[in-house]
Amino acid sequence: MTQAPADAATPVVSAFYDRFPYPGDPLQDGPPPGYNWRWCVDAAVASCSGALPHQHPGGEPLRILDAGCGTGVSTDYLAHLNPGSEILAVDISAGALAVARERLSRSGGGQHSAVRIEQRSLLELQGEGPFDYINSVGVLHHLRQPQAGLASLAALLKPGALLHLFLYADGGRWEIHRSQRALGLLGVGTGMEGLRLGRQLFEMLPESNRLARHQRERWALDTAADANFADMYLHPQETSYNLASLFAFVESADLVFAGFSNPQVWDPARLLQGELLERALALPQRQQWQLVEELDPDISHFEFFLSCGPQPHQDWGLDSALLAARGRRNPCLWGWPGTALLDSDMAPLDLSADGFALLQSLEAAEPDTALGQLPLGWSESQLLATARTLLSQRVLLLRPPWAESA
Repeated sequence: MTQAPADAATPVVSAFYDRFPYPGDPLQDGPPPGYNWRWCVDAAVASCSGALPHQHPGGEPLRILDAGCGTGVSTDYLAHLNPGSEILAVDISAGALAVARERLSRSGGGQHSAVRIEQRSLLELQGEGPFDYINSVGVLHHLRQPQAGLASLAALLKPGALLHLFLYADGGRWEIHRSQRALGLLGVGTGMEGLRLGRQLFEMLPESNRLARHQRERWALDTAADANFADMYLHPQETSYNLASLFAFVESADLVFAGFSNPQVWDPARLLQGELLERALALPQRQQWQLVEELDPDISHFEFFLSCGPQPHQDWGLDSALLAARGRRNPCLWGWPGTALLDSDMAPLDLSADGFALLQSLEAAEPDTALGQLPLGWSESQLLATARTLLSQRVLLLRPPWAESA
């Protein structure tokens, strides 16, 4: 089979990331800090559909693609949060992949999952699919032809499988774009000299200057690492989107938008109240998102799930369905076992005594035990109320009994 040609920007982008391996997160011994639920397949599918994914017949492992893995931060999480899976991590930068291999070696990620790390373009993966889950964060917007990249990934998805993407948003990058253009006019380049002069620019601009203030107040921590600063201000190839162009992009690959992976950002209640909130919530969903986009010029990226075909949604409002469900604790919690946790978005969460007891009972039970069969000695109403609270907190993940295999 003849492989598709690499993207036109591949040589220059590859060379850029060889100079500045990205992301510049430090290496560590042992598992990565915190737990990013977007890289846990169970949590991601439950977020989009309301239920855990189907179990594979015969215990076949999940097949996961990390398309544009960079220095392996995402690959490390994918390996730890999806134990027993088969992961293919690809990137065009040999320098970034060298860091990724060291990261996985030091963290022990390869002991949890079977990980292949290869220098390949995501446009040249014919024959590798299909995958149960694809992660591609901060990658497609660095292609000369992002639509070709999306089409390539779409062709590798199993029916019903999810693709998680992260793309730049126009609105929140206004200051970044102006800074990029200014550095381009100054001819600083995309190497170490550009890095030195770029940092010098923000130090030299007046303290009241909007670009300098924006870098200082919003992005200083994110760009503390040289690789991160270079990725933001010196990158040779970048595309950004607004909501309208984003959905046109999605539709170009015949994929289904399955939801934002930061849904709280797109909730009008974050910005409005009273009569204005009532008016906002009466709008169709996409117009609610458009309203948020207009009201919050700090939104600098879109992070979202796409599905190969429609995602069915499980409603747990029926008591009998909830009692018959099989469950597991969301693995993306910090502080378990305990009642004072950080939830899957790293926000403080205090479990009730009943919630803690239910999760403990669930972990001690046989894997296929229905919620209604847990030996808690509670009334049905107490069990249902506790389970629904844990569901709303995204601490409890459930699978219908009829979805044990697919």
